[in-house]
Amino acid sequence: MELQHIIKEAVAKAISYEQYRAFVDAHSVNGTNSGDEVTEALAEYTKLNNQRMKRLDKTLKILPENKEFLDSFNKDVIFLIITESWCGDAAQTMPMMNKVAQAAGIDFKVVLRDENPLLMDQFLTNGGRAIAKLILVDNNTGLPVTTWGPRPTQATQLVANEKAAKGVLSPEFKQELQTWYNKDKGKDTENDLINMLRVVV
Repeated sequence: MELQHIIKEAVAKAISYEQYRAFVDAHSVNGTNSGDEVTEALAEYTKLNNQRMKRLDKTLKILPENKEFLDSFNKDVIFLIITESWCGDAAQTMPMMNKVAQAAGIDFKVVLRDENPLLMDQFLTNGGRAIAKLILVDNNTGLPVTTWGPRPTQATQLVANEKAAKGVLSPEFKQELQTWYNKDKGKDTENDLINMLRVVV
């Protein structure tokens, strides 16, 4: 199946950010998680992520200089995000994606990784199905303009350094990464997304 058709199918069955938030909230209440593998640990991550997103949805603000750019953005593109409820990087970045999309008048569509293997496999990171993965889709051609993810630039560097030094990401490091996200307050993600959108202007 060609890429255009795979993307079109995914967009057709995608849900909005608001629907996704309600979906994660329901999993959190039920003590479950999305995806093919349902475990206690993933359900616990889902609950944590729901709390994170609730907080970030309320507290994140776009920088005034970026707001000006986003207000004048007029390209016909879609944010198509591949995620799952248990993904910590997604929980820390999707609220900012939503703020940027709203400010720029961009349609924000969400699909689940394990329900969309054909789509996911077109956008692997170092051969792996890493999420969150944001695909910027041209609404006229139905083709990807560029992609982003699974993490903002600085977090990607932190992970690369840790892997180079130790070969694996320890639970302690994952906790450090969440602390970094909390201090960053979405700014690195915001900058990445603004830079991505400037490419299509």
